[in-house]
Amino acid sequence: MIVKNREELISSNLRARAVELIEASITRVLPSNLLRTALKFNRVGRVLTIQGTRYKLAKGRVFVVGGGKASGLMAEELEKILGTNNIIAGTVNCKTGGYSTQKVSIVLAGHPLPDEAGVRGVRDMLAMKARYDIGKGDLVICLISGGGSSLMPCPAAGITLEDEQNITQLMLRCGADIKEINTVRKHLSLTKGGGLGKFYEPARVVSLIISDVVGDDLDVIASGPTVPDSSTFKDAYNVLQKYQLLGKAPRNVVDFIHRGTEAIEAETPKELYNCDSYIIGNNRICLDAMVEKAKDLGLKPLMITSELCGDTTAVARNMAADIINGKYRGFNAILLGGETTPTLPENSGKGGRNQHYAAVSMLAMQGYPGPWLVACAGTDGSDFLPDVAGAIVDDRSLPAARAAGINFDDYVRRFDSNTLFNKLGRSLIITGSTGTNVSDVIVYLLG
Repeated sequence: MIVKNREELISSNLRARAVELIEASITRVLPSNLLRTALKFNRVGRVLTIQGTRYKLAKGRVFVVGGGKASGLMAEELEKILGTNNIIAGTVNCKTGGYSTQKVSIVLAGHPLPDEAGVRGVRDMLAMKARYDIGKGDLVICLISGGGSSLMPCPAAGITLEDEQNITQLMLRCGADIKEINTVRKHLSLTKGGGLGKFYEPARVVSLIISDVVGDDLDVIASGPTVPDSSTFKDAYNVLQKYQLLGKAPRNVVDFIHRGTEAIEAETPKELYNCDSYIIGNNRICLDAMVEKAKDLGLKPLMITSELCGDTTAVARNMAADIINGKYRGFNAILLGGETTPTLPENSGKGGRNQHYAAVSMLAMQGYPGPWLVACAGTDGSDFLPDVAGAIVDDRSLPAARAAGINFDDYVRRFDSNTLFNKLGRSLIITGSTGTNVSDVIVYLLG
């Protein structure tokens, strides 16, 4: 059971169906299911096949590195597929623990802000090269998933961990999208932006990637540690300038990026000949599972997009207007995936983009002439707050809030959706850490 408080939530048929759809989508993208689909291993010939490409391991050794919210389960499943006798050693950085691995060490690191444990984990990954003399003929399997940017910190010379924490915090609040945030992160790190892949030359580096990025841009997912970087120091400088952070960012950060624009600091790798990358899971796979489940439940589903983006408030209002105006007439299950971006006020309250989307929808959908429901959830189980995946609202939510005397508009204005839903009750979706991460899913069910 994915949704832990499902009995509290399913007070109507629409709510019961919404919970089933969310559980079906997350189950499909659990790392064990994704790796078993993408990988085949012939133990006799020691041939690893990844999405049709063969890697012969007969004379080489296998090492495992990586990081992200799904990396613990990925490492656990990889050991089962390859067998522990075929892996020499490994380290991955993960947000949560409790995984059964023998050869791969799981380092618990910080997210959304990087921490010292994450730095130690990355240093251990790098130390393996000299420790085991990793070179030509060896295979380094890199397990990458959403959250890897924060979970795999390795500040460049002249940048401190505190600098990285401060700039991360500023960028999470300013309204920058994930591509812009990671453009800056890549140019403050030794391993992001292709640095990790280049470090292991001449060994072959194969990355297994669960994408949480709209469009599946390889150099954006976890800040692209094993892929060539398409961004430059100039791009990073422009991001800081765009969001008026040049005067707020740590002095070390601004100076380092400025030196990079003048070619004093080395640019990130633009070519990597030793690295192969495979996306084994993404939001589209998640939504496909939702479509199948919706049909099984007798619904008429329509998948709008797996690349939803934009300002959270604006997207929620626009979707509600389209539905009320009959744009999707003939369908009663409207499915979307991706990642919107909230722009937070100075003194914002508690919550995340999914909770805020649901809160805005309470008001925006009130003109729909019939029963309706909106459910929004982060597939990782964390909507900025670690114990909440998102929220469910329906045509009964706003009347209930008003009857209880809840100042609804004030909570939405202050982005304090978590407090709002705690007062309202029977709204927050609780899953705990799911062990995967392919962005968010949004479900509209119409009566």
